[in-house]
Amino acid sequence: MKDYWKEKETKKISKKRIIYIIIIIILIIAIGAFIATYVQNKEFREWVDTNILQKEVSQDKLAIIDIAQGDTPKVYAFNQYIGVLDKNEFKIYGNTAKEETKFTMEISNPLFHANGRNLVVAEEKGQKIYFIQDKAVVWEENIDGNISQVYTSQNGYTAVAIVGTIHKTVVTVYDDKGEALFKTFLSTTRVSDICISNDNKYLALAEVDTSGAVIESKIEVFSIEKAQKDADNSKIAVYPIENNELITNIQYQNKDKLVCMSKNRIIAFSLEGNKEEIYNNEKTKTTFEAIDLNNSAVILEEVVANLFTADTKVKIINAENKNITEYTANAVTKELYTYDNVIALNLGTEIEFINTGGWLIKRYKAEQEITDIVLSGNIAGIIYRDKIEVVNL
Repeated sequence: MKDYWKEKETKKISKKRIIYIIIIIILIIAIGAFIATYVQNKEFREWVDTNILQKEVSQDKLAIIDIAQGDTPKVYAFNQYIGVLDKNEFKIYGNTAKEETKFTMEISNPLFHANGRNLVVAEEKGQKIYFIQDKAVVWEENIDGNISQVYTSQNGYTAVAIVGTIHKTVVTVYDDKGEALFKTFLSTTRVSDICISNDNKYLALAEVDTSGAVIESKIEVFSIEKAQKDADNSKIAVYPIENNELITNIQYQNKDKLVCMSKNRIIAFSLEGNKEEIYNNEKTKTTFEAIDLNNSAVILEEVVANLFTADTKVKIINAENKNITEYTANAVTKELYTYDNVIALNLGTEIEFINTGGWLIKRYKAEQEITDIVLSGNIAGIIYRDKIEVVNL
């Protein structure tokens, strides 16, 4: 009799288990079908992004930082904050547009550069520089000469390019506490861009020599460790750039690969000096390009949609394996902004924020032409005459 009830109970359990398994299988199939449709069907993806994932936001429905009438502040986004510099006062706002802190800053015409938690602010063609981490000033310094460019690394090392001395250019590197580690003196070249590797091991300078009949461009790499002991013998690599090509931007990406951008090409150098071409735009209608991303470069091409309109094809190139991910925006891009893994396309009265995987993060719709934005990896500020609207990414 006991065996009979055990057998009956086992049958009931087995039936329940079968029902559960069937439900799980149906759910897996449904989720798989949803994902496949989302990936392959653009109209369905647009509907899901707007109505389910709430990726679309509109003007006047976001948190706002007010700007006093007549003021023309300098605005910059970093980490999860937006900084507003006005009349020597630097205010830092959080992602709800609430003022978090403020302090006095002897700067009127700022140069900004941010990397992760770090922000460096300097007076362009002046002498004052500040290093900020999160919401606090860690160090400040008065520089001899005139500051022309600044850069800060993920780990807080800062490079400052200085002109107006007896040398054509001087580059000073500071550690995260504000201690000057070394100086590099350039007698015949000016610096078009500077960067420090993520591990603080290397300083790279894109240099331009205009002293001869032909403009020459090159990249020099210095060991920061060696430079602290012997700055004159710290140079470890020189990459000449042929055909009078002017390098306008350089960026260290994964595995200390140095990615370099000119008007027509994006190239990369490994630590061993091996050179590879990542992209060549001589045969395409390229409107914008950028390399200030995490292990990626982005190229925008204008393509004809029909007789009266054009679209923007976004090509996101992986700097390591050169795989290309594409995204299409249904308008001509007016301006491109990039930071870390975020790409922002200003389409006039809309901004589309996408990631380096080619997926929409957020779409902002305005009732008027958008003229300027600031961007970090977590936040964006849409700048108007009397306000800044805060978009959380």
